[in-house]
Amino acid sequence: MILQANRKNESYDGVKITKTVRGLEMSDCGAFRSDEKILFALTLPRTLGASGAVLRIVKDKCENEEDIVLSCERSEIDGEIYSAEISLGTGLYFYEILILRGLETLFSYTENNYDYTFRSRSEGRFSLLIYDADYIPMKRERMMYHVFVDRFNKSESFDLPRRNDAVYEEDWHNGKMQYAKTKGGFVRNNQFFGGSLYGVTEKLDYLASLGVSVIYLSPIFKAYSNHKYDTGDYLRVDEGFGGDEALKELIEKAREKNISIILDGVFNHTGDDSIYFNKKEKYRSLGAYNSKESEYYDWFNFREYPSDYESWWGIPILPRLKLKNKKCRDFITQKVCKKYMEMGIGGFRLDVADELCDEFLYEFRSELRKYSKNAALIGEVWENAVLKESYGDRRHYFEGRQLDSVMNYPFRASAIEFFKYADSEIIADTLKALWATYPREVCHSLMNIIGTHDTERILTVLGNADCTLTDNVKADNFRLSPEAKEEALERLKALSTLQYTVYGFPCLYYGDEAEMEGLHDPFCRRPFPWGRENKDLTEHYKRLGALREDRVFTDGDFAVLCAKGGLLVFERKNDEKRAVVAINASPRNVKLGKTYKGYDLYNKENTEISSLPPYGFAVVEINK
Repeated sequence: MILQANRKNESYDGVKITKTVRGLEMSDCGAFRSDEKILFALTLPRTLGASGAVLRIVKDKCENEEDIVLSCERSEIDGEIYSAEISLGTGLYFYEILILRGLETLFSYTENNYDYTFRSRSEGRFSLLIYDADYIPMKRERMMYHVFVDRFNKSESFDLPRRNDAVYEEDWHNGKMQYAKTKGGFVRNNQFFGGSLYGVTEKLDYLASLGVSVIYLSPIFKAYSNHKYDTGDYLRVDEGFGGDEALKELIEKAREKNISIILDGVFNHTGDDSIYFNKKEKYRSLGAYNSKESEYYDWFNFREYPSDYESWWGIPILPRLKLKNKKCRDFITQKVCKKYMEMGIGGFRLDVADELCDEFLYEFRSELRKYSKNAALIGEVWENAVLKESYGDRRHYFEGRQLDSVMNYPFRASAIEFFKYADSEIIADTLKALWATYPREVCHSLMNIIGTHDTERILTVLGNADCTLTDNVKADNFRLSPEAKEEALERLKALSTLQYTVYGFPCLYYGDEAEMEGLHDPFCRRPFPWGRENKDLTEHYKRLGALREDRVFTDGDFAVLCAKGGLLVFERKNDEKRAVVAINASPRNVKLGKTYKGYDLYNKENTEISSLPPYGFAVVEINK
């Protein structure tokens, strides 16, 4: 593919910037291995009157720019080609192309690292990531299923141990949720519905029918709360979830169905009620809060001992770990990693990855890969991970030795806006930007989400609910009207088809396939409605899961073909086939602009499509 100057400015029509690596034209890629040479080429029409061209490049956070003169190697009938081949060391760079013509200089300008035009001043540079030549990617997944353990499935064969400091809700379907009066207010989060790892094991056949290849579990380490983001003991699986034996059985039974297990690694902070901090003195160990003589004292940052300490977002029940401390870091990267990798898990999702220091990420991934060369390390990052800065420093997630992938929050945000405003340029711009910024292996391993335990249920969002509601009594009682739900379901079918067919792999939040509703936490964490699912919606997700068996959706190239109004059309293509996906996010019929003939991969029949109904979609293997 060749990137062309934005045709909104006709005077630059015909200007082309290309990148070629190993003889392959890769102009839509913005990340390359450190052992690769990149040939930049600039095609200029003679009508532009150019006298020369320059590649200006600078390494991130450096002031010294380098100007590389592009050589005019040959003259074409309609223009001239300027080029230069460069090699760069690992890191993030920014560059622009300068066109010289008389006393005037034109500068390339891009907002998404993909489309571009030229302007009279420097203001929108391309990014270029160079990553380690020996980078080994994670195993590509067909589909991930996110389980919030306490609310997924209650096993009747598991005798749930009861704690004196917990509240147990016996009514799985109609039990009242525990919540504060207003959003963000204090709540103990010690209410349990009784879901367990044994319950997950009992539903493996169901998960396999959805096409699941990996189960991502919410935290399972021993902890006080139902969500377990307040770790009490990293080396014990919570007994309320079935303990170590339940995890071992789940791993073993899941492996028989070619399903792997990924754990939620909460390593930025612990709970104050933990072996390591022990503020409530429930553990026999001497915690950091109990004494400066504690072996864990240096694992935390006390401003005024013991009551004033650093915590995650200032929440006192979540004291932050000092991962710069080598003993603290070694405990997690070696002991914790060793225990669960030897049990057979497939990797970790790292909670609040932005809070984790570089030393920890380097060491954790290094240890992880000792047990499995394709083990997954996925970070919770809400923005473009290549350009991400936290605490004033650029992060190095994808330079080859930290993360393999991230949760694709930019996709979620733009996909929702796509359906909210019926504006396909929003989602197209995001998809093109990530495709042109991330390494290709990362693109194919992105965790594409449209709902999580931290967000409103996608069905509720698509029903145009008021997601700014702070009154939790109203939030608890909120349900979509029948009319709003009907439209939301149609939107969800189209949006989920997009989620399952773009590059990366879909992550399905438990219950979204069953018509679950809910506003913010904890209402997005209700128990799964077993026996009360929307069968039609579940069948839709099973069809989507079957699509993911096709390799074109796990490794195919990506290109936007049309983004106009509520219509998005894109293609996935590999050496075996070409599939075209069309999504209509509007409540009106839309014409595709051309007719696509081929095999309908969703409905399993030959088809000929030239238009889509309201919230319609099509996935077509194009006849050769």
